[in-house]
Amino acid sequence: MSPNIRIALRFLTAKKRSMLMSLSCIVLGVGLFIVTQATTSGFQGYFIKTILGTDGALRIQDRAQSTMQSITAGGYGSGFEIENRAGRKYIEGIDYPGQLIQTLRTFRNVSGVSEVLRGSNVTISSSFKDDIIQVYGINLADQLQVSDLQSQIVSGSLIDFRTDPGGALLGGEMAERLQLRVGDTFQLLTSGQIRRYKVAAIYETGVEDIDRVRLYLNMEEARSLLRRPTGASYIQVSLYDPDRADRDAGWMQEVLKYSVASWQHREQTWLQVFGALRISTAITVSVFTLIAGLAMFNTLLMIVLEKTKDIAILRSMGYTRRDISRIFLWQAGIVLGIGTIAGCVLGALVTFAVSQVPLEIRGIFATNKFIVTWSPWHYVVAVATAIVMVMAASLIPARRAARLEPGDIIRGTAQ
Repeated sequence: MSPNIRIALRFLTAKKRSMLMSLSCIVLGVGLFIVTQATTSGFQGYFIKTILGTDGALRIQDRAQSTMQSITAGGYGSGFEIENRAGRKYIEGIDYPGQLIQTLRTFRNVSGVSEVLRGSNVTISSSFKDDIIQVYGINLADQLQVSDLQSQIVSGSLIDFRTDPGGALLGGEMAERLQLRVGDTFQLLTSGQIRRYKVAAIYETGVEDIDRVRLYLNMEEARSLLRRPTGASYIQVSLYDPDRADRDAGWMQEVLKYSVASWQHREQTWLQVFGALRISTAITVSVFTLIAGLAMFNTLLMIVLEKTKDIAILRSMGYTRRDISRIFLWQAGIVLGIGTIAGCVLGALVTFAVSQVPLEIRGIFATNKFIVTWSPWHYVVAVATAIVMVMAASLIPARRAARLEPGDIIRGTAQ
């Protein structure tokens, strides 16, 4: 152990209570920073997973048709015209989904494609009550490639849905409102026709707007019910790397001439909310680290005032200004090192404990406990924040100690 470190340890013992206060603030600051980032990132990640598992990374719908205006320049018959793009018109739906799907499969990042036929304002009738729902016609094999429908089934079986043309998949909230269970029958009324179906399975995504209104039918049955023998409402796409959805959406839109919406664009509002929450919690818990820095500043400054004679002796023994500065920085470094290690341990333990706390949430996703994310970056950022604040606060006392001259201390004129 170097002499500078030994002297720093001796100085630390002179202000045990003050150092313990700084240490406790560092531990709390680092630990709480890790916990809050783990929980907010966990909920955000789970929300994204739910969205990707329900509506996919990309949604392709509405064919784009450019609208051009021609302006004749140089007079009539000059043969010179300028085209001015006035806007872009979108034609609802997809006329030839099969051709579009074949093209989509050529994109490297595409992992699955499924066409969907949607019908709105369909009346569903059970023995308990009537309600308005939306019918979604799907090809089950394709839909399982672009969604988490398999894992979202809470009652019944997808095998019954696949083998029974009259089978239907109901959301949990819809089934509860209509008092329907697996095996029960209900009626759908649309375009003046009434058809009877059986509940093959009940799913739950946790997204209220989906579980309350979305009813899945086999594609051929949906075409017959909605009287749409061809075409599709939109195509749902899953990606190997969902983070590239925004870039892929722009590229596909230019190539395919269809409107392409990424999951980041569709859920922009919620993503901004989660981002703001992470920033606000980080700022709030960083107050503990700021208090630790201020406490360290005050403690080191008091040590400088109380140890002026010791500093004079060290300078007279040959210690340079740099050595004196290092002694005081070592004091802050020792407390900081112990505090960050203990803070990381505390953060990990509390994060694990929080992950076991029961918490039932329904609305934007479904969970029965706190969701946390284990990321090394949470620890890196927490430690870096503590280092910056505490060491920055320690520089002024360290520099002040280094400027003290033995002669000034003996004469009593040191400042």
